[in-house]
Amino acid sequence: MPRILLTFNPGSASIKLGLYALEAAQPRRIGRGMIDLHQHPLRLHLTQGAQDIAVPLQAPANDDMAPLLEETFNWLARHYGTEAIAAIGHRVVHGGDRFDGPVCIDDTALAAIAELVPLAPLHQPQSLRLIRALRCLLPDLPQIACFDTAFHHRQADLVRRFALPRSLHDAGIKRYGFHGLSYNSIANQLAADFPALHAGRVIVAHLGSGASLCALHQGRSIETSMGFSTLDGIPMATRPGTLDAGVLLHLLQRGGHTPDSLEDLLYHRSGLLGLSGISADSRLLLESPAPEARQALEHFSFRTAREILALTAGLGGLDGIVFTAGIGEHQPAIRQAICKYIRWLGLQLDPEANAANAQTISTQTSRIHALVIPTDEEQIIAEETARLLGRQAASG
Repeated sequence: MPRILLTFNPGSASIKLGLYALEAAQPRRIGRGMIDLHQHPLRLHLTQGAQDIAVPLQAPANDDMAPLLEETFNWLARHYGTEAIAAIGHRVVHGGDRFDGPVCIDDTALAAIAELVPLAPLHQPQSLRLIRALRCLLPDLPQIACFDTAFHHRQADLVRRFALPRSLHDAGIKRYGFHGLSYNSIANQLAADFPALHAGRVIVAHLGSGASLCALHQGRSIETSMGFSTLDGIPMATRPGTLDAGVLLHLLQRGGHTPDSLEDLLYHRSGLLGLSGISADSRLLLESPAPEARQALEHFSFRTAREILALTAGLGGLDGIVFTAGIGEHQPAIRQAICKYIRWLGLQLDPEANAANAQTISTQTSRIHALVIPTDEEQIIAEETARLLGRQAASG
């Protein structure tokens, strides 16, 4: 039985798991799972090759993750043995300026991760709950944190600064960027399958319930649409994207909002949900005949295209665009709506390839390549975790 590495990729409504065999070259996926925290009763859905397994769980979905994780690990132990599990890798959204790569989670690292909760209040607490519960459950098992912000850590100072007093920048008020594990995954896949494009100027559109764009040059992050927080950039399922700061002042001073109610508005009641008044789910909006649903999707497509053009200016041109994540990989109508705004750059979309969610959705004569590539954040977590374990073993 090979040693197994587990990965946890928590969201606000689900926990994704990855199971990897630790091998010499790189971690090899042997299974993937998900716990939908909105499903009652909870179930661990696990895929191993062609086999799909649904494991009923008795634990409730609440802030105490220990019972849920204990049930999950009891099932894994019966199938793999607890001694087979070598380590756990976690996706952590915010690493601030302190973490520019994966880190073994000790008390000091855990405290630093917790200090960043105000900068990512939708995501960071879920990661902390998982880490703390696992430390209680399996105190001797190494846990590794892999950060979404780390991929953008070496962006130029020109890109990272806001036009605010320098003292605020020095205090950490700057652009960090997010979805870095996803962008790292796409950059690696481009290097393997499209090396000429990887060497050029590419914009990756990570479009899901959380959404952002990243400008890559030779696989490195040059600029991204998200900045200080996960509210920035393009509209999302329930988040507004870039917003005039004067709106926030008005809502606080004259709109009857408190900081807490404003946080709820921005993280949970804006974006596609706020625009449509119907749903945060773009699939439901595509099916809806309501004009508000159409307007919400048109707004999303327009603002996304506008951000693509802004990032193109920073790159000094554009050789390709990659669509990824839930919307980017599976919703041709939204890809088409975005691409119509950037046709003047020389992008020609192949309607049939786009409708089929093909890997290449641009025509052969298109000046700009358009691709659909599934992201694999869990693979990046597994690889970063394995590399850190290897360095620790080599250093004694």
